[in-house]
Amino acid sequence: MLRGDEVLICQRRPDQPMALQWEFPGGKIEPGEGPEEALARELNEELGIDATIGHKVTHIRHNYRHGGAVDLQFFAVYEFRDEIENKIFKEVRWVKLEDLPSYDFLVADRGLIRDLAQGKLL
Repeated sequence: MLRGDEVLICQRRPDQPMALQWEFPGGKIEPGEGPEEALARELNEELGIDATIGHKVTHIRHNYRHGGAVDLQFFAVYEFRDEIENKIFKEVRWVKLEDLPSYDFLVADRGLIRDLAQGKLL
């Protein structure tokens, strides 16, 4: 989610896998959903907002050392209705794009973080 030169980031809770690391809101695609529908649903579940999903920013496939893999799609979200309500995270924060590298993001997100901070994607 974007607001001027800021992006919304979320911190995982201490009781979750990869505890206290930062990520972008969103989640898994359910059967019968497209990626945009899934993101809209997840943003409602996690933050209580009705979001308008914009263009795809990038697509990343990351293989973790332990053998797991994730297939991530990132979309721009410039518009949403309702107030953001943190429903599942330890913390939710708006940060400037250039400040993203100072946060401890999930390994799969780090290339994206670098590119966003350098102004390469938006």
